[in-house]
Amino acid sequence: MSDSSLVPEQQLVFSPGLAATIGLEEAILLQQLHALFQHRQPSHREGYAWLEVERGYLMRLLPFWEPPQLHRILRSLVDKGVLLVGSPPIHSAERLLFALNEPTRSAAQPGANRTEAAGPGPAFGGATTTAPGTPQRRSAATLSENWAPSEDLLQLLALNHNIPRQFAIDQLEDFIFYWRERGESHHAWENKFRQHVTGAWRRHQQHQAEAARAPDNRPLDRDWRPSEDALEIMTRGGVDPDFIEEAIPEFILYWRERGEPPKELNTKFIQHIRLQWARYNNVAQGGEPTPIRSDWQPDRDVYDILRLSHIDEQFARSLIPEFIVYWRDSGQAHTSWNSKFLQHVKYHWARQHQMQQAGHSHDRQQPGPHSTGRTRDRSLADDLSDTSWAN
Repeated sequence: MSDSSLVPEQQLVFSPGLAATIGLEEAILLQQLHALFQHRQPSHREGYAWLEVERGYLMRLLPFWEPPQLHRILRSLVDKGVLLVGSPPIHSAERLLFALNEPTRSAAQPGANRTEAAGPGPAFGGATTTAPGTPQRRSAATLSENWAPSEDLLQLLALNHNIPRQFAIDQLEDFIFYWRERGESHHAWENKFRQHVTGAWRRHQQHQAEAARAPDNRPLDRDWRPSEDALEIMTRGGVDPDFIEEAIPEFILYWRERGEPPKELNTKFIQHIRLQWARYNNVAQGGEPTPIRSDWQPDRDVYDILRLSHIDEQFARSLIPEFIVYWRDSGQAHTSWNSKFLQHVKYHWARQHQMQQAGHSHDRQQPGPHSTGRTRDRSLADDLSDTSWAN
């Protein structure tokens, strides 16, 4: 508030259109900063008109903002590309050095050389003061072995480009090696370093974006598992977690045999499970529990489900006799022998795949006229005594 009750405080004016474009707070601050150019003499450097203002003056001009809020809005203007800042953060510095992001032709203006020395300092080339009317010229020099960027430049990279300080420092070794190898002389090594770091930062962000767009492009080995998001999608859809686990080995086997896995493994796996689960539920629906008949045969739907799992039909048919023998000997009754047979076939198919992956080699009998191409790694008695698939 003004100390005199006879003189009202200065009114704040802003453009509604500008506020709709960049935000209300940003529009208020930007237009107040722009108004300062009418009363203060800017310095022209790097093609921009730079102006310095005291933090205390800004706080009196905009008393409804605290320094942290003012810093946040300045940062927003920088991020939106409408403002350049050449000083440390306003909440820790006594003065703000800024320029509107509009190139000027200050070299043709009277007195441009006179204000050259009041520019943003070493972060923008390390200019030295020159006499009025004397063209400013810095002597070119090669890059020294122990050269380092100024603290102002590191802060500007963080403020104007969101580049972490450590990332900029990590680029210093490559920068020095490159330019010392070339042996060239330049007037502004800080500008060169700024360009070097911003280019490296853009490449770093591009690589991160490409990695984020292709999370599934990794080798498909036997340890592959669907992502947590994919598992959550399937379980929330009512799919039994055990059913999902049993399907993983056959899914891996199918795509490894094809030689090149798809780019979206998780998406393919979800589609694979949904198809199998729907068919499995249709087959598993049964009535009263009954013992298995000696001439029992699985329904055609069973082979369709196995085909979706990429399991050979002849392999499944070869398991029918021992399946019937086991369950007739056990005397148990079940509501759906189709679902039991599905579990039986998947169990043997997955076990065979795991043993092949482990590199086990066994003597195999030469295929006979009725061979189905199935590889037995254990005897029939061993298979029938293993009842883990029947639980």
